[in-house]
Amino acid sequence: MTQSRRTLPPLNALRAFEASGRKLNFRGAAEELGVTQGAVAQQVRALEDQLGLRLFQRLARGLALTAYGTAYLADVTRAFDTLAEATGRLLDRPEMVTISATPTVATRLLIPRLAELYAALPDIDLRTVATEALADFDRDQVDIAVRLTRPPFPANLQAQMLFRQELVAVASPHLVQGLTLPLTIEELRKLPLLHDSHDHWPVFLRTREKLPGAAFNHTTLALDAALAGQGVVLACRAFVMADLEAGRLVRVTDATATIGPDYFLVRKRSSSPRKAVDAVWDWCAAQLSLPPASSSGREHHGR
Repeated sequence: MTQSRRTLPPLNALRAFEASGRKLNFRGAAEELGVTQGAVAQQVRALEDQLGLRLFQRLARGLALTAYGTAYLADVTRAFDTLAEATGRLLDRPEMVTISATPTVATRLLIPRLAELYAALPDIDLRTVATEALADFDRDQVDIAVRLTRPPFPANLQAQMLFRQELVAVASPHLVQGLTLPLTIEELRKLPLLHDSHDHWPVFLRTREKLPGAAFNHTTLALDAALAGQGVVLACRAFVMADLEAGRLVRVTDATATIGPDYFLVRKRSSSPRKAVDAVWDWCAAQLSLPPASSSGREHHGR
């Protein structure tokens, strides 16, 4: 029958017994544990009294284990070894850093770069929380957030801008096959337009009229539809750079629109910042930031 955990002997008594059993004298056990010889002897005596069994024979020059002591020492030593191994595995485990980002930032910028992050920071595990909701750093246990926001920021937050919202119109090359690029605005409006929850098409096309086309609640879904050749999507340049370079998407017009707010890296200020969080912050600042494009096309700004 398993003994209740509430009636287990005190840990210090078990440590004193285990060390004494290995050393076969109280003096050696006391030196290992950093306590007095009398304290070790007292702990072992209290353990024997609690168990109602003699674990040692006290000899003139040391100790000898009784049959009960020999059997108990094997089990107690095994238990301490298990605890030591569990502690070692815990300490060897990579440190967890949690980053909160919008679904589009997570799928278009973070996830494709995870292999690069782990190569650069092999001792860190990144936990990504994809959500449109603003992160509460304490309640949600978030270390870093990537958010569409604007200054000023509260004094308890540190922020660094990653990139502006520079909108470009892109589509699958199959959709515009046979057309001469770049298209004029009039030619663009004849193509099927894909809308996300931000729906910046009226700003981009400088119109107040309702524009037809399929609508999606996340930009990443609208981008997937564009990659499938379903229409033209208006997206932040940072989110389509890889697809443009790989030829999966093409810009259908030279026109751009830079609007606010901007994408920022944000974290809570701390008097004792964790090195792992600092490392991920520096990596994100270097790898996710995007310099302004040098474009000769038409550009307008909205704030």
